[in-house]
Amino acid sequence: MSEPAGRVGTLHRLLKLNNRLMAPFSTHLSHRHNISLNEFRLLMAIGRLGASASHELAEHTGVNAMSVSRAVQTLQRHGRITVEPDPHNRRRKVLKLTAEGRRLYELMRPQTQAVADYLLSGLPDGDLEKLDELVGKLIGRLEATDEKGHSLFLERTKPDGG
Repeated sequence: MSEPAGRVGTLHRLLKLNNRLMAPFSTHLSHRHNISLNEFRLLMAIGRLGASASHELAEHTGVNAMSVSRAVQTLQRHGRITVEPDPHNRRRKVLKLTAEGRRLYELMRPQTQAVADYLLSGLPDGDLEKLDELVGKLIGRLEATDEKGHSLFLERTKPDGG
């Protein structure tokens, strides 16, 4: 069966790419470490970025605020992160890895590197740079807002009558 043509076909291939990228996580990490995909994303982001606020992690990962909140609660309950007031801004709460969170991050980081190496090592540098540029443009388009801060993507893809 051939793939659909045009923009819809490209969208379907992007969705398939996303689904295929999740296979190593669900096969090798999820059950072994009792961690959900969103918890994994946040843990890995905090490990890479250092202490971060929830809204910064939502922006960095593209995970919605409610899902970030749920993942933060679970990570905290499992002793993988701490949530502390920022000493420089009392309204801001900072998420940090605990010793257990750091251990898990170091354990899972090689898997992330292996996925990146497997997927991207066959691309010539010029293609990799172009892919990174295109992905950046697509993310920018998805994150664009109007003058009131509303998502242009959600507004322009609303179903008729919605």
